[in-house]
Amino acid sequence: MDNLLPSQLVDLAQKVVTLNRAAGRRVSVAESCTGGLVAAALTEIAGSSDVFECGFNTYSNSAKQKMLGVSDDLLETFGAVSIAVAWGMAQGALERSECDVAVAITGVAGPGGGTEKKPVGTVVFAKAEKDKSLEDVVADRHNFGDDKSRAEIRLQAALVALELLLPETSE
Repeated sequence: MDNLLPSQLVDLAQKVVTLNRAAGRRVSVAESCTGGLVAAALTEIAGSSDVFECGFNTYSNSAKQKMLGVSDDLLETFGAVSIAVAWGMAQGALERSECDVAVAITGVAGPGGGTEKKPVGTVVFAKAEKDKSLEDVVADRHNFGDDKSRAEIRLQAALVALELLLPETSE
């Protein structure tokens, strides 16, 4: 067995490591519904320590608060699966690491736990970058569909997060 994870995930992680190494950037991730899958994909790549600083596996609200400094007010007002909380997670990961960029993932992977406003398959992402202003917030909500399995939702979420870790290219 060459890789523990699906090739689609490993191939994108390889691209993230290669391009961030070339750009001289270090990255971190703050994961909730993916449970460390993005960190696992990055560390599947030999030499990823040149790029990958750390991962915060903050599945519970308490962990989001203690490890990333997400405020109780944000969690109570918007809920864990929200752009505000994802942004707080990304900012917290950036502040608590020596990274240039941090990506956060929080969502409802199912099969239970969904609501009318946040159905199963809802995943929210945010990216924070060192020396960028708050106007440069990158955050988005995806709905991968409640017809997908937990594994499919988590894989799709990890792929989106890895895409967010790619350096912007100036063409």
